[in-house]
Amino acid sequence: MTERPTEVPTDGAITMAELIAAREIVGRRVPPTPQYAWPLLAAEVGAAEVWVKHENHTPTGAFKVRGGLVYVDRLVRDRPDVRGLVSATRGNHGQSIALAGVAAGLSVTIVVPRGNSPDKNEAMRAWGAELVEFGHDFQAAREHAEDLAVERGLEMVPSFHDDLVRGVATYALELFEAVAAAGSALDTVYVPVGLGSGICGLITARDLLGLDTEIVGVVAERANATALSFAAGHAVNTDTADTFVDGVACRVPVPEAIDRIVRGAARIVEVTEDEAAEAIRVLLRTTHNLAEPAGAVATAGLLKERHQQHGRRVATVLCGGNLDAHLLVELLAGRTPRC
Repeated sequence: MTERPTEVPTDGAITMAELIAAREIVGRRVPPTPQYAWPLLAAEVGAAEVWVKHENHTPTGAFKVRGGLVYVDRLVRDRPDVRGLVSATRGNHGQSIALAGVAAGLSVTIVVPRGNSPDKNEAMRAWGAELVEFGHDFQAAREHAEDLAVERGLEMVPSFHDDLVRGVATYALELFEAVAAAGSALDTVYVPVGLGSGICGLITARDLLGLDTEIVGVVAERANATALSFAAGHAVNTDTADTFVDGVACRVPVPEAIDRIVRGAARIVEVTEDEAAEAIRVLLRTTHNLAEPAGAVATAGLLKERHQQHGRRVATVLCGGNLDAHLLVELLAGRTPRC
């Protein structure tokens, strides 16, 4: 029997030279995104400053595009014989791979769970991907993508890999450098955690810059595998990840990502569905930016811990803005969407 491919092992030894090279690769398609210190949000939290890193302002509306560009750039240089790519996603990773893969002349197949965001599905098709709907959640979709990789002879693009981390770490480099240029320094950054590329990118950039900033990961309490893993010190799976915060709805963590998070993060915060929904409304009211659920969950973590950040300089990562219209209707009515 042919074995299915698994997540590619990584050693995490990313250098500053590699991060600068990744910034050059990303910059060919994605200009630096803004980061602003929003006074209304600071007042809401009681912090001296609250910066928001606006990864909702990329061509795909999310931070993942950075990792896809770096991954595909390395792949086509090292393995020009690759026929095509396949991956699994709830949306933003799939858009990233579709944009980068199709631009490089590769076929791209993306597997999503049934009932996935219709807007994200259409966006992936618009970038040129073949979309396959399979399974009840992300893990089932990922296992099917691994099967398709074997059946079709495609390159399985994992959701966690050093190339992906190097790519998304460029937003962290932008954030830290911009805040420093403004004559400030961040005490804490709150970041959403799905399978870990975003938080690991932040940890990488912080450590390479020699900063003392604490990094706090945020998950939905109904998809809390990373929180359980952080507490245990090793990867812990859960049976379900039933949350409307689809971008963090992961129940099988990547062990290497958990190792890096345990070594580099201060803590993992769990937020409720209602807290995640309220964070979307708070961001809209205080910054006039529309966040998808995973894009707001870091702010939900900050709001939950506002008593710990009084008078401090903090940042939150708005990792994406791809919010479906039917969810927006529910949220503006003051309701919490149900998964």
